[in-house]
Amino acid sequence: MSSTLITRIGTLVTNDPALGDGPLGLIEDAALVIDGGTVAWAGRAADAPDADERRDAGGRAVIPGFVDSHSHLVFAGDRTAEFNARMSGRAYSAGGIRTTVAATRAATDDELEANLTHYLDEALRQGTTTFETKSGYGLTVADEARALRIAARHTEEVTYLGAHIVSPDFAEDPAAYVALVTGEMLDACAPHARWVDVFCEKGAFDGDQARAVLTAGMAKGLVPRVHANQLTYGPGVQLAVELDAASADHCTHLTQADVDALASGSTVATLLPGAEFSTRAEWPDARRLLDAGVTVALSTDCNPGSSFTSSVPFCIALAVRDMGMTPDEAVWSATAGGAAALRRTDIGRLSPGARADLAVLDAPSHVHLAYRPGVPLVREVWRRGARAV
Repeated sequence: MSSTLITRIGTLVTNDPALGDGPLGLIEDAALVIDGGTVAWAGRAADAPDADERRDAGGRAVIPGFVDSHSHLVFAGDRTAEFNARMSGRAYSAGGIRTTVAATRAATDDELEANLTHYLDEALRQGTTTFETKSGYGLTVADEARALRIAARHTEEVTYLGAHIVSPDFAEDPAAYVALVTGEMLDACAPHARWVDVFCEKGAFDGDQARAVLTAGMAKGLVPRVHANQLTYGPGVQLAVELDAASADHCTHLTQADVDALASGSTVATLLPGAEFSTRAEWPDARRLLDAGVTVALSTDCNPGSSFTSSVPFCIALAVRDMGMTPDEAVWSATAGGAAALRRTDIGRLSPGARADLAVLDAPSHVHLAYRPGVPLVREVWRRGARAV
């Protein structure tokens, strides 16, 4: 592959403090050299080495591609009526998932994959270059396994979420469903997944059930992550830290003990403001977590029920406006933070050796992502060193 020099970058976000200013490693009047799908050099444009090709960024900002570490994209159906009712005053609960389960079971493989690729393309146009996605809308052995097979054709970050809710087929016997999730269903799904997840929440799975699901997945070589403390206070965050889960996701209702646990461990707190926006729920307190030294990721939670957005820039704007984050913190959390939630070191940064995943903004600074909410600022997207958008 030929090398490419992108020069005349207004502000370059490297996420490497050794290369530039602050935690974002900001470089003004910058340039970037891509070679063989990876970043070969980053620095001031005046110091840039030669390359086979040259691209002029025209004073625009360049940031790492967004790392969306929490999404639910293998689904069918539509929940417009539920959203409309909720915006008219009905409270959100986990029960609406059953609507999507019925539609997903009825869909063909081709229909599910077409839906998945539609939303992946939508996310890519908005700067997302890495995404995680889950099963959880089939809740039978066959439907969970096929969801993961479909997802694995598009990303290596695939999560087994048979424990999304108790299957409607087992409504009268949750213990039998947990046995299925930790037994036959896990056996069928583990070969297609990297992660195991559980919705530890009132109306879904309690702490003991969540522990059983996660430890069974770990015994199969899957790494845990947890839907934790979204709707109310509960054991999810503490369980995630105890099991060294990669992330505890949502983290809306936290005790001081929860915050202390996150600060003392390696589990990333993944915040999902699209869910709070779409359910009119209390915002997660990102400021409290950051001030405690917790690593925070920011993700979309794109799903048809509680957060039907694929836009990381939208989530950045929400985090800055309503969750106490600075623009710098929000951009870091949506890039390097997402990489940390996936335990990846090759993405979420633009420093030598990193994968050349980046977005060129039609703005001079990354701050415009929060400063100009709702404006389509992503002008170009590069993935593995090649322009994808």
